[in-house]
Amino acid sequence: MATENTKILTADQELELRRPIDEYVGSIQEQINALRKDGTDQVIDIQSALDSLKRDRIYTPQEKESRRAKLLKELDQAKKVEAQHKEEIARLIADAESHLKANYNGYYQAVVASCALEKVRAQEKYRATVAELEKTHQETVAKLSDSQEIKDEKYVHKNRLFDAKNQLAKDLQDVKDRRHAAFDHQYHLIDLLRMSKFTFAESVQQRWENYKYTFNGRDFLLRNGLYLAIAVIFIALCFITPAIKGPNVQLLTVNNILNILQQASPRMFLALGVAGLILLAGTDLSIGRMMGMGITAGTIVMHKGINTGGVFGHIFDFTGLPVIVRVFLALLVCIVLCTIFTAIAGFFTAKFKMHPFISTMSTMLMIFGLATYATKGVSFGGIESGIQDMIIPKLGPDGSTKFPTIILWAIAAVIVVWFIWNKTTFGKNLYAVGGNPEAASVSGISVFKVTMGAFILAGILYGFGSWLECIRMSGSGSASYGQGWEMDAIAACVVGGVSFTGGIGKISGVVTGVFIFTALTYSLTTLGIDTNLQFVFSGIIILVAVMLDCLKYVQKK
Repeated sequence: MATENTKILTADQELELRRPIDEYVGSIQEQINALRKDGTDQVIDIQSALDSLKRDRIYTPQEKESRRAKLLKELDQAKKVEAQHKEEIARLIADAESHLKANYNGYYQAVVASCALEKVRAQEKYRATVAELEKTHQETVAKLSDSQEIKDEKYVHKNRLFDAKNQLAKDLQDVKDRRHAAFDHQYHLIDLLRMSKFTFAESVQQRWENYKYTFNGRDFLLRNGLYLAIAVIFIALCFITPAIKGPNVQLLTVNNILNILQQASPRMFLALGVAGLILLAGTDLSIGRMMGMGITAGTIVMHKGINTGGVFGHIFDFTGLPVIVRVFLALLVCIVLCTIFTAIAGFFTAKFKMHPFISTMSTMLMIFGLATYATKGVSFGGIESGIQDMIIPKLGPDGSTKFPTIILWAIAAVIVVWFIWNKTTFGKNLYAVGGNPEAASVSGISVFKVTMGAFILAGILYGFGSWLECIRMSGSGSASYGQGWEMDAIAACVVGGVSFTGGIGKISGVVTGVFIFTALTYSLTTLGIDTNLQFVFSGIIILVAVMLDCLKYVQKK
């Protein structure tokens, strides 16, 4: 391996270079396997048999107990054998790992050097092929006079260049595979020695190598390009704000961050609700009107004193109830009202295959019409002053930045919905129906029940969100409140990666999307950007997010 050419290893040379390591570690592995045969291997087999026995319905309870007692006796004996060989196995493992540490890196670096040269050779081969193709193409074109023949030759030439490029990509992937296999082989040997027990550092090294191995620049930009662009915008705003508003106005402060989180918390409930509908390749246009209805209802129940306005001409008075009872009655009313209307939209969507755009637009008009007609569109004033400190107090010493506990309500909602999506049968069915409703139906999943469940869950979350917003704003509810919030919730989901094609999305993406839009609005408001121009920024972000989602879908297809 004195010259560059001899540094390129053939497959046989690579195996020969690794053979002493494999033979040494392999001989130790055989000794370890022999020691584990009647000890560790038996313990694993018996524990597996005990687990299977619990689920087995063939045996009677008496037979189960008898078999269990026999297995436990065998397990005790196997554990004794395991304990006897523990020190010897540990010594053999340490010997094998010491040999790997001393010798494997030399083999691996030789493979890395070989792969680097193979990569260069593949690129040189490609350039030579392209040059030869261009030369041949020019010579052929020079001999032709017919325009159609020239056109055909250009088409053939283009295909040959495409084939050459594909061959380069294949050659480079082969080099990449070979290098990765050399890296992975060491951990394969360690895996056998330790029975899949790796240290934290080894696990991190494997994850990093696997990330580099599977990394694709185009896919990375499709997944994260929008987030990177938004991050750049936020960083720019952090520098622009003090330059325009003065050095005393800083965007990135603890107080501002807490304000963003506080404003994002009620919106989190709305986004989590509509995310389930988007997962089913649907949407919900009634969110903003649900918010107005919920806040109005919550204000009426928790109003400070007798209500000044009426509902269908009736003046409600809940002052006779204890405050805590009124608080939870308001929550119940918000949830029930929102759930009724989402259930109506869900029924028409599930039963008659109506697109959610139509069914939720209908409920949006119904809600706004009823709420405005019933209340004459008036504001109902404020709620009891002590309710805010009771439900969402701000914690911290006087004179310092206080922590708004409304954030904890949002965190709880995220945890609950994450659990529903990822750990329940309903959640798995939600993804299945969203991905392919026909296939889900054939496999025994009730598309009707899943769709209704998603709409009802959305209604519950909308109710919670409107109740929290009512308390955060200390009431002053009216039917017009929440206008446009449906766009924020839907946009947060889309930016967070919940695909309109259905069956694709994560809770973490929804959370990220809500924070992005809330932070963007807060930042632009702090900077003094006109509200109407803020809609332009939001529109651009939504357009780019959906475009990237469409590109990912096309690539997948």
